[in-house]
Amino acid sequence: MRIAVGFATSGRSEILSQAVNCALTQSLSPTRVIICYTKPSDVTGLSANSTVILQESAPGLPKQRNVILTAAEDCDVIVFFDDDFLAAPRYLQAVRDAFVTDPQIVAATGLPIADDAKGPGLSVAQGLALIAGDRAAPTSRFEPAPHAYGCNMAIRLGVARAHALRFDERLPLYAWSEDIDFTHRIKLYGRIVKLHGARGVHLGAKTARASGRRLGYSQVANPIYLRAKGSYSWRRALGSVGRNVAANGLGAVWSEPWIDRRGRLLGNALAFVDLVRGRLSPERVLDV
Repeated sequence: MRIAVGFATSGRSEILSQAVNCALTQSLSPTRVIICYTKPSDVTGLSANSTVILQESAPGLPKQRNVILTAAEDCDVIVFFDDDFLAAPRYLQAVRDAFVTDPQIVAATGLPIADDAKGPGLSVAQGLALIAGDRAAPTSRFEPAPHAYGCNMAIRLGVARAHALRFDERLPLYAWSEDIDFTHRIKLYGRIVKLHGARGVHLGAKTARASGRRLGYSQVANPIYLRAKGSYSWRRALGSVGRNVAANGLGAVWSEPWIDRRGRLLGNALAFVDLVRGRLSPERVLDV
């Protein structure tokens, strides 16, 4: 089984170097590591070779991930890692074992040792220490999952190619829910699982993120767009919007120092104004 690893990156070259090193030192070596960047400074310290492929792209997570899909066309599985996800040494082994064991698996996500996406973020040193201290026994166990989590997800490429599945480029910038949308569509052709043996640490780095205002706009626009598209149920779309608006409203009074709650709340409000005016769309975030 030919397994490629893909990183869509922007503005995190130091963290990316460590994430790439974790991918290259797996117990099961990847066939290829594809790094899609938006400007040369994104890949400072990295060099292309027979295994590491560097591809430049216009910015936007879905655009970059589609570049990676194209570059991995001759592989069987693509594993997408965020540029701040440090994979434990047996991550790819767990992916291969599951995808070989069950041909009906079309997508999978791992079981992070730690995920600080909602916290202040972990340092690379903290992430590596958590991996070194992980005492979970190697396992081939997996269980059904509703969707894959974009910071660490594996896709069976034969299925994606057969049905011309791509990431939705109408979701610009950081995209917000592109992983749920893609795996909702691929789930029509098989099943999605969570792999207990695919471990790692999502640092939750706060550098190179979209502004709070733009993220807040996407928190409203993207779920409503995905409901119209069929990737979200009304319950999921309204629940997502409601939870985020409530969290931003409360946070505007008392905000975590690493989250711009007031900016997000303003973005939420701008999205609702566009909804009333009939011009709400994911792309409008570029003008916010």
